[in-house]
Amino acid sequence: MPEAATAPAARATIGDSEFDRDTALTRRAPGIYDIDLSAGWTIISAVNGGYLLAVLGRALADALPHADPFTVSAHYLTASQPGPAVVRTDVVRTGRTLSTGQASLFQYDDEGREVERIRVLASYGDLDTLPDDVRTTARPPAIPPLEQCFGSEDGPAPVPGSSAITDRLMLKLDPSTLGWALGQPSGKGEMRAWFGLADGRDPDPFSLLLAVDALPPTAFEIGLKGWVPTVELTVHVRCRPAPGPLRVSITTRNLAGGFLEEDAEVWDSADRLVAQSRQLARARLG
Repeated sequence: MPEAATAPAARATIGDSEFDRDTALTRRAPGIYDIDLSAGWTIISAVNGGYLLAVLGRALADALPHADPFTVSAHYLTASQPGPAVVRTDVVRTGRTLSTGQASLFQYDDEGREVERIRVLASYGDLDTLPDDVRTTARPPAIPPLEQCFGSEDGPAPVPGSSAITDRLMLKLDPSTLGWALGQPSGKGEMRAWFGLADGRDPDPFSLLLAVDALPPTAFEIGLKGWVPTVELTVHVRCRPAPGPLRVSITTRNLAGGFLEEDAEVWDSADRLVAQSRQLARARLG
């Protein structure tokens, strides 16, 4: 009797996925939350900035009367490490359609002193109440079909050390932005990719906070090596994403004084611009 075919793995759902579990916080007291930052979202030895933004974003969703992030601005003060952390939130203002709050994530250094890692100011609302009227000149990025793009499994790791986060992502890069992986960077500050979570979980506003900071840095295509630490990152969530993979396009127009900007657009499967971001990052020129 032939063996039964192996059933395909079930897709994770929103609220029941590795991303949801690893960004979940425990409320210790009003405005104070505990979390164990997962090593699964690290690049080299630091916790990814988009994952951290999702963690603080979920804390603010609990602290504020509105559930959806509209705009989130974060300053990354020191590199976060896997392990215990505390998030403290403050409600700045509550209104009928928008509420604003701030949050900071803290860890302890080797000498037991509390260190602030990241500070966020954000406004929240209800994405489902937004009008459908769209007037834009923006267009989805021209990316080849997903099966014609390449993931981390198709080549060497982009940076030495741990790249644990890549195991948790479905990230397929546009071949035209992969010159750096072949030792032939284009000189253009561009990176484009299909994006999703590896367990099949569909996107939501909090995974958009991860998506804008999950691609290899545009600095690779400019010809620089090594990781590019974020100094500041602002994300605008424009609407709730439709199910299915996202398309992410990131560009850099100016590298000067050892810093560069990265402008990101995130498009959903319904060809809607669902998130935009700008980040300032330090480029290691040496």
